[in-house]
Amino acid sequence: MFSHITIGSNDIARSKIFYDALLGAMGGKPAIEDGKGRLIYLHKGGMLLVTKPIDGNPATISNGGTIGFAVESPQQADAWHKAGVESGGTAIEDAPGVRPGPPALYLAYLRDPDGHKLCALYAMPKG
Repeated sequence: MFSHITIGSNDIARSKIFYDALLGAMGGKPAIEDGKGRLIYLHKGGMLLVTKPIDGNPATISNGGTIGFAVESPQQADAWHKAGVESGGTAIEDAPGVRPGPPALYLAYLRDPDGHKLCALYAMPKG
């Protein structure tokens, strides 16, 4: 359904350090930087762009919004979370772990250095 996600940043260099580490923990490659200074991450058919806002105003966060990243295991979610915290992100909500429900989900939450809420999600096997 989605082709890409674009988020704003007020410090592209800081965002590159954070997202290179965060996506690297998922097996992703460092950002491609285009001629306009935007960061482009391509991984498993998904695209994340990080840019200064085109209108020249400061980047702000979405209240109530979350950007979810699909991971391949609880261990990858933990590595994602650790990489994010070590690269300038902030751990939020409950510690990484299984949340009951149907389906049971392994979730890890962070805020990036600009305040965007991020989630690593792994759907636990049934039964």
